[in-house]
Amino acid sequence: MLSRNSFIAAGMLSILLGLSACASNPKEAEPPVTRDPVGEAPTPEPVGPIPGSWEDLDQNVGSIVYFGYDQYNLTPEAQAVLARQAAWLQEYPETRIRLAGNCDERGTREYNLALGARRANAAKNFLVSQGVDPARITTISFGKERPIDPGSNEAAWSKNRNAMTTLMSSVGS
Repeated sequence: MLSRNSFIAAGMLSILLGLSACASNPKEAEPPVTRDPVGEAPTPEPVGPIPGSWEDLDQNVGSIVYFGYDQYNLTPEAQAVLARQAAWLQEYPETRIRLAGNCDERGTREYNLALGARRANAAKNFLVSQGVDPARITTISFGKERPIDPGSNEAAWSKNRNAMTTLMSSVGS
């Protein structure tokens, strides 16, 4: 029969063994490396947008150029975005785009439709001057009908004075 001290010592020992079993080993914290059945490393999931997609254009190149109040001339910033778009379009020659001209809420509907058309055409003409086939580009004016920002202040208006590029067809479509 066990004495009281032996019983306490055995209990303490079992507690210590239990705690040491719970202690983590930093090497065990890392997930094991597995290989596919052929013995090659698994292919990592793609990070970022699919090349040639609208997300690729929007995130890596830029899909919107902005204009001043009552203007349709391209600023140096707009030309830089469009130059990147032209290079991107050369990389994906099967891609067709639509340039939509937009305006802020000020002015009549008719005036803004005409100004939006001039903005879309200014962007198209620049892309064509950079070697993009004009047959790959369509233009449309939404005037003030599709604002990015519904606010009625200068910050909102400056966002809404733009030409926006969207893909009509792209790689794999």
